[in-house]
Amino acid sequence: MNYFLKTSVLIIVFALLSCQKKTTPPIGGNAEKKEFTTSFEDVNDFAGFYLTPQSHQNTTYHELSDSIVRSGTYAHKAWITGSNPPSGPGVNNNHRGYPTIQLQHTDGGVFRTPCYVTFWVWLDMDLQERSTGENDWFSFATFTDDESDNWSRTVLVNLNTDGFVHLQHTANQGQQSVIFQTTDLAFPQKEWVELKIYLDFRPNGYAKVWQNDQLVTHANIDNIDNKLSQAHFGLYCPPQMASGVVYNDDLSLKEVDKE
Repeated sequence: MNYFLKTSVLIIVFALLSCQKKTTPPIGGNAEKKEFTTSFEDVNDFAGFYLTPQSHQNTTYHELSDSIVRSGTYAHKAWITGSNPPSGPGVNNNHRGYPTIQLQHTDGGVFRTPCYVTFWVWLDMDLQERSTGENDWFSFATFTDDESDNWSRTVLVNLNTDGFVHLQHTANQGQQSVIFQTTDLAFPQKEWVELKIYLDFRPNGYAKVWQNDQLVTHANIDNIDNKLSQAHFGLYCPPQMASGVVYNDDLSLKEVDKE
């Protein structure tokens, strides 16, 4: 059953729903630490947040699905049915199929870093090197300190045609300050994989990503303020890709004291 809203009118109505319980203190420890969790069992977990339109560019779709699930009854599914026109100056035709998590709209507000983010991914995407234009890539997660719709400063966790998970935009946009990057632990497709991300946006901060508890990438962060305002997971990839599917399940964002 598709639990995501199918028309732009319903999406607008959905976005106007009042924000219910979104952030809760973790059990035990410092009660001031905030947490957001979802197992994608109920669309109301994202009430008051932006969802990309169903049938984005008539090629990208997403829903809560029971077809491939890690826990519970549903997982978030997103898929592509065709390519989009190339992007150009001022035009971004990337595929988008996801709910955003807009912490600024929750009762607890934006998170302060450090934070841990964990979620599970099941991916079936054929990433290709292309003789003309940009090579394929897939983005598992995007994080920003920007509370507006601009998302002007971002940090991404991506997969490229080399098959390795890596951090993107950790210095200035399009630039990386890499401390460590795996060259032998490829991301396995068509199975559930846990990604765990440590984000420290404080001065001299850094980010790390573990794949099934093994460190795969580590980079300095110096282009972002010390807050986590918004994030999105699900499906985000370039317009030339014409097929593929991704599932997400058991997502958690938590404020912590340190790694």
